[in-house]
Amino acid sequence: MPSEQHAPEGYAVVAIAASAGGVQALIRLLGGFDADLPVPVLLVQHLDPRHRTALPQVLTHRTKLTIKLAEDRDRIQPGIVYLAPPGRHLLVKSNGTMVLSDSEVVHFVRPSADLLFESVAEAYGPRAIACVLTGTGVDGARGVAAIKAHGGTVLVEDPKTAQFAGMPTAAVKSGAADHVLPLEEIAAALRGLVESKRQ
Repeated sequence: MPSEQHAPEGYAVVAIAASAGGVQALIRLLGGFDADLPVPVLLVQHLDPRHRTALPQVLTHRTKLTIKLAEDRDRIQPGIVYLAPPGRHLLVKSNGTMVLSDSEVVHFVRPSADLLFESVAEAYGPRAIACVLTGTGVDGARGVAAIKAHGGTVLVEDPKTAQFAGMPTAAVKSGAADHVLPLEEIAAALRGLVESKRQ
C-alpha cells in the first residue's frame, strides 16, 4: 500500500488539479473533508484570468476546510486549501513557502498543474500526494509522473465518470496513477492516506 511503502513519516501535502467541470467536482471532493485535515491542500483550478474569481467564496460555503487564495511567500498550514490565483503559477518550496509566478503558460494554461506537481515532488518527495480531477487537455500528466518518480502517491478521477475526461485520461496514460477512482470515492481515499500514519 503506497502509504506504508513510501511515507514512513506520513504525508505532508496534497496537491489537486482540475479544469473544465472542476468547480462541481471540487465542491463534492472538498465537502468530504473535516476541518481537522492534517495536511495542507494546494489547488490548481483553471480559471479565466480576466476576472476576479469567486471560487474561494463558493468553496467556503460547501466545505469545513478554510479556503484561501494563495499568496506569495505565505507558508502552508494543515487544514487550509490554497487556491492558485487566476493567471499565476503556484509552486511550493521545501520549507513550505508558496511562490507565485507569472512565467510562461504551460500547455496553454497558467496556473499549471504540471508546475505545481513538479514543485511538490521536489519539495516533499514520498510525502506528497497528487490528485487529478476532471478537465480538458493534458495538464497534470507530466506533473504526476514527477510525483511518482519522487516516491509520492497519485490519485486520478476515473475518466469514465469524470465530466471531462482529458486530464484524467492523460494522467492515467502517464503510468503514474496509484489509484483511479470515481469522484465520490476520492475524499475517503485521501483521508485514509493522510491519516494512516497519525495517531
